Amino acid sequence: MWTITRLGAEEARAALPELAEVLRDCVDGGASVSFLPPLALAEARRFWERMLPDLAEGHRILLAAWLDGEVVGTVMLELSQTPNGLHRAEVQKLLVHRKARRQGIAQGLMHEVEKSALQAGRTLLHLDTCKGYAAEELYRKLGWVEVGIIPKFAKEPEGYCDTVIFYKPLT
Repeated sequence: MWTITRLGAEEARAALPELAEVLRDCVDGGASVSFLPPLALAEARRFWERMLPDLAEGHRILLAAWLDGEVVGTVMLELSQTPNGLHRAEVQKLLVHRKARRQGIAQGLMHEVEKSALQAGRTLLHLDTCKGYAAEELYRKLGWVEVGIIPKFAKEPEGYCDTVIFYKPLT
């Protein structure tokens, strides 16, 4: 059975190799999460290293899903720091390694990220995903509301994807 924990900066630093592998696997498997395949492990690691200061300062929350003692999934919250946005956060990098899919991990991560948002005083979440991706169906199932679509928002190996913007009030 899998479990989900919150990683602080030091825990994330210790898990950098596994976090990088999850990101690399997802990008190489077709996920549109800021990178294009093939993604080098070193580049994936640098991404997570850049997140460490925000984790240490409390501007980000990182949750990790563990299976058999190994990180197999992630989700992040970027907490708005603007005076008029202290009630909201952006959900980022919902990732599940291909070897651990179809076990409810993504849904579990989304439930936990909502709890973490509320604990951080955030009552409005937003995110985006490529139209037609499996994540789009998951977000709808979990009660997320579509705001609209931005055409050709993200580059993909074979062209571009339209991006669907979602939000979810937590109160």
